[in-house]
Amino acid sequence: MISVEHLTISFGAKPLFSDANFVVGDRDRIALTGKNGAGKTSLLRVLCGEAKPTSGNVAFDKGMIIGYLPQTMALSDSQTVRQEASKAFSELLTLQNLVSQLNSEIAQRDDYESDSYQALIERFAHADERFRLLGGDNYEAQLERTLVGLGFRREDLDRPTAEFSGGWRMRIELAKILLRKPDVLLLDEPTNHLDIESIQWLEQYILSSGCALVLVSHDRAFINNVTTRTLEISAGKIEDYRVKYDDYVRLRRERREQQIRAYENQQREINAMKDFIDRFRYKPTKAVQVQSKIKQLQKLVPIEIDEIDRPAMQLRFPPCLRSGDFPLICDGVSKRYGDNTVFRDVNLTLRRGEKVAFVGRNGEGKTTLVRCIMGQIPYDGNLKLGHQVQVGYFAQNQAQLLDEDATIFETVDRVARGDIRLRLNDILGAFLFGGEIAEKKVKVLSGGERSRLAMIKLLLEPVNFLILDEPTNHLDMQSKEVLKEALRAFDGTAILVSHDREFLDGIVTKVYEFSNQRVREHIGGIYDFLQSKKISSLNELSTPSTQNPTTETVEPSQKKQDYEKRKQLQRDVSKIEKQIARAEEKISTLENRISELDALLSQPENASDLALVNEYTAISQQLSDENDRWMELSEKLEQLKQTES
Repeated sequence: MISVEHLTISFGAKPLFSDANFVVGDRDRIALTGKNGAGKTSLLRVLCGEAKPTSGNVAFDKGMIIGYLPQTMALSDSQTVRQEASKAFSELLTLQNLVSQLNSEIAQRDDYESDSYQALIERFAHADERFRLLGGDNYEAQLERTLVGLGFRREDLDRPTAEFSGGWRMRIELAKILLRKPDVLLLDEPTNHLDIESIQWLEQYILSSGCALVLVSHDRAFINNVTTRTLEISAGKIEDYRVKYDDYVRLRRERREQQIRAYENQQREINAMKDFIDRFRYKPTKAVQVQSKIKQLQKLVPIEIDEIDRPAMQLRFPPCLRSGDFPLICDGVSKRYGDNTVFRDVNLTLRRGEKVAFVGRNGEGKTTLVRCIMGQIPYDGNLKLGHQVQVGYFAQNQAQLLDEDATIFETVDRVARGDIRLRLNDILGAFLFGGEIAEKKVKVLSGGERSRLAMIKLLLEPVNFLILDEPTNHLDMQSKEVLKEALRAFDGTAILVSHDREFLDGIVTKVYEFSNQRVREHIGGIYDFLQSKKISSLNELSTPSTQNPTTETVEPSQKKQDYEKRKQLQRDVSKIEKQIARAEEKISTLENRISELDALLSQPENASDLALVNEYTAISQQLSDENDRWMELSEKLEQLKQTES
């Protein structure tokens, strides 16, 4: 599907990686991994044709559709959500207009026996058949289903995109890509702007779509659920591990251990040869052996050890005051904006040391309740912070409160106290601010870099009650592990608003679900919560409430199964049609070469040319195999079309 040969990508004099060779097959689902700056995004841009490599070739199957979602993009704000997402069906809408136009022309004609009328009928039939084959009968249902799956409510679809945040507009772009039904999906951090339910929906889409996938993500659970192969960019090379991410981590560790042992053995061998040379360099009787050792040293290929992103480090929150036994009590807390009720009658009590998660669809009130706790907005009911509670709050806008004229190092140095100041460089390195980068001014940092810096600043402050709103959006896996271990060791209380299941796992012991204006308590970890939701109802999180009738309606199970079967059938038909087209193209190429060889072998001077004879035999076999394959595909397509009808 995509063939990469001898690929090199460089910035300046140093290549990110060189001489890479791999193939992305029809159903490959690949995790692309490597430290920040290794070249993952650059590789995706080359694979989708947005950028040119320094050297090497990238070949694509003819007619292949590639869907590429970058981390950032320029988004249009001039239309509604529905209108913007409908751009994915540009070909379909053009066909719909053509079918309507031709139908009008037919209705106005009465020359039924004329050739032009028959030509018009044939043109209409061809356009109508193409329209239906592309899913024209239900494209609006596909559009709504995809947008709702990604977290939009039906009432949102006719709102202008300008009313939505950048994260929501990225969801619209993702919906457009998925609706085009690409052969290959290239996704660069797709989960940064999705909640848990939307991530689960995207997982199911990828697993059922049959398209190939190349994925960059820091969500380890997401990677493990949707990928079966791992490409690692490390030390200027790309290594191909045909296993899931967790297995790759284990194999990579074993491989590095083997490299270390081999390197140590080689170093002992080198030192022994050098000692021999130094000892006997000036002894005539050992001259031959010395020269032999020198030549061996010159021919020796040094064993390289795979680089690691950073040495693992542990970070603990600084000591703080002991809070009261109940740091937070909410009694009948409600929040309304005019006639819109965000949540009502929230009752929750947190004990000292508890770590809990706030989860639910975006827009259900998680951040709103956090802002009530912080005293940033008014509310109804009673909300009380406990004795000697010191709150540390992280939200995306925290990054905007940093001193823009300070350097990165100065920003953290101002809040660090005690022995932790001796480890500031290690901490900055763990969050991708190592070396000279620490001297950058805050004003030149990107939004993601500022968020990471705000997180470090919070980690160094002595607080006993942490509230973290989507803390992992701009952290790589190593940084997330540092934060996760710090939270595990934190002896205070914590509220984590996050969609990152892997991050929450092992930290929280209670989950509060925000849904349909209610907040429900679930005892146990995040996977206990997800398992219970799946057992009780697959669609419980999107069940409509009486107060919000526009929330997604649950379809009857049989109707939903029939719909999914039809969708899968259409995808299978489309895929086989593409395979047949490629087979026909290959058959044509082979037949042309057979004709050329026939002409050559008919000449007397070539009659005994074994190379030509062998090539003719080999290509004849290939042609026979390809014809058999074409026949099998055609029969399979006919069976699918009969099933579809």
